[in-house]
Amino acid sequence: VQLQASGGGLVQAGGSLRLSCVASGSTFNSVGWFRQAPGKERDFVAAQNWRGDRRKYADAVKGRRFTISRDNRNNTIYLQMPNLKPEDTAVYYCAADRWRLISDKITDYHYWGQGTQVTVSS
Repeated sequence: VQLQASGGGLVQAGGSLRLSCVASGSTFNSVGWFRQAPGKERDFVAAQNWRGDRRKYADAVKGRRFTISRDNRNNTIYLQMPNLKPEDTAVYYCAADRWRLISDKITDYHYWGQGTQVTVSS
């Protein structure tokens, strides 16, 4: 099983990015995005179930139109991030689990991508 994240980069505050994560080797139920800023713990950002009709978002991104989505035919997970702020700067990780329907807990995810750096300048 492999998860390959991409799409990070350097953007100015107010800019947008779309992260992608290609999963291979299995099908998954819950998929999620987490982020880790320098010197901080890894935090939950967003999660979605297999059917795509349930989503969870962290309080830090609620109301900001961050959107998680997935394309099950292509085994790809996305995180659309509009209107980015400097505090969104972090390494973003995609994660997947075969058994949980949807989860915001790091310990519920068994498979992780390698991370993609997002840097937002002020």
